[in-house]
Amino acid sequence: MREWFWYAIWAAVLYGLHQVFTKMASNQIGDGVGGFLVEATAALTILAYMAFLYWSGQWQQQVTAPGVLYSVLTGICVGAGTVLFFLLFQKGGPLSAVPMILAGGAALMALAGILFFKETLSWQRLLGIVLSIAGLLMLKK
Repeated sequence: MREWFWYAIWAAVLYGLHQVFTKMASNQIGDGVGGFLVEATAALTILAYMAFLYWSGQWQQQVTAPGVLYSVLTGICVGAGTVLFFLLFQKGGPLSAVPMILAGGAALMALAGILFFKETLSWQRLLGIVLSIAGLLMLKK
C-alpha cells in the first residue's frame, strides 16, 4: 500500500462530510456568513495543527514567495467555492449532485497534472476525465 493512501481516505471522508454539513447549514445561515465561518474555522484548525508541530518539536514549515502566492490563490478558490456550494444548496441543489460537481474539478486536476506536471497519460486517466465531464454535463437534465 502506498504511504499516502490513508491520507487520501481520510481527506475523502472529511471533504465528503464538509459537503454534508454545508448542505445542512445552507438554509440556516447566509451564504457569506456560512462561508466565512467555514473558512475561519478551517484556518483555526490549521493554526492548532501548526501550534502542535511547533510545541512538539516537529516544526519543518518552509515559506517561499511562490508558495505564498499559490496558497493565496488556493484560498481564493476554496473561499469562492464554499460560497458557491452554499448558494447551490440554497437554490435547491441536491447533495447527490456534489460528486458529479467534484468530478468535474477532478477532471480539471487530471488535465493539469498531465499538461503542466508531466504526469503520465493512460487510457484509464483519459476515460476518467471523459466520464467526469460527462457526469458534470448530466446535471443539466
